[in-house]
Amino acid sequence: MGGAQIPVGTDLHMKTVAIIAAAGKGTRMATAAPKILTEVGLRPLLGHTLEAFEQARRVDEVVVVVAEALISAVARDVINPHGFRKVTKIVPGGETRQESVFAGLQALDQSGELVAIHDGARPLITSQLIDLAVERAAEHGAAAVAVRPKDTIKRGDEQFLLTTLDRRMLWQVQTPQVFRRDLIKRAHDLALQRGYQGTDDASLVEALGEKVLVVEGSYENVKVTTPEDLTFVEMVLRQREDH
Repeated sequence: MGGAQIPVGTDLHMKTVAIIAAAGKGTRMATAAPKILTEVGLRPLLGHTLEAFEQARRVDEVVVVVAEALISAVARDVINPHGFRKVTKIVPGGETRQESVFAGLQALDQSGELVAIHDGARPLITSQLIDLAVERAAEHGAAAVAVRPKDTIKRGDEQFLLTTLDRRMLWQVQTPQVFRRDLIKRAHDLALQRGYQGTDDASLVEALGEKVLVVEGSYENVKVTTPEDLTFVEMVLRQREDH
C-alpha cells in the first residue's frame, strides 16, 4: 500500500459515514441469488464488505443502499446474523449507481463530516485501506483509491489502435472514495440539476473544479461482476485465512 504516513500525534478524526452502494442488479453473475447475497467464504458477499467497514477505526456509521426488494433479506441474512453495529440504515436505491448514492446521501443526518462511498461488490477491501483513504480526505477534502494499470493502454476507434497512452499518467480508480459531506452533496446536487451522469463520484467532484487526491490501492480490491471474479475472491479469502 502506497502513500505517505500520517505523522505520529496528528489527530484528524472527523465523523465519517460510509455509504455502501449495493443496489446493482448483477446481471452478469448468472447466479441464483442476487450478487450481494451470493455466499462466498461462509457468508454473503456483502457481509465481507461490511466487515471491513465494521473494523475500520475511522468509520463511525454505515448506510447500506440496496434494491428495495432486498431490504428485508439484507437485514435478515447479512446485517443481523453478523452483528454489524455500525449499520444504522438500509435504504432503497435507484435505477443507476449515481441515483443510489444520492439516495444514501439524502438519508444522512447533519452530524457526519466525511462521507466514504464504496461499492458493495468490492468485498476484498481492507479496513487499513479504508482508514488511509479517510485520513487523506480529512487532510485534503477528497480522496479516491486507485491502482496503476498493469497493461499498455491505447486509444483507438472501432477498427484501429491510434496511440499509446502514458501509463505514468493513468490510474484505474476503485472505491472507497471519500469526501467532505458538503462537497459531495454539492457535486451530486449539481449533477442532478444538469442531468449529468458521471462514471464515479470523483468525476462529479471534478466537474465542480475540485481536485481529488489519489490513494494508492490494491489489485485485490476487485469489483465482482462475473463468476470469474467470485473465484478470485474465494482464493484471496482462503489465503488471508491461512495467514
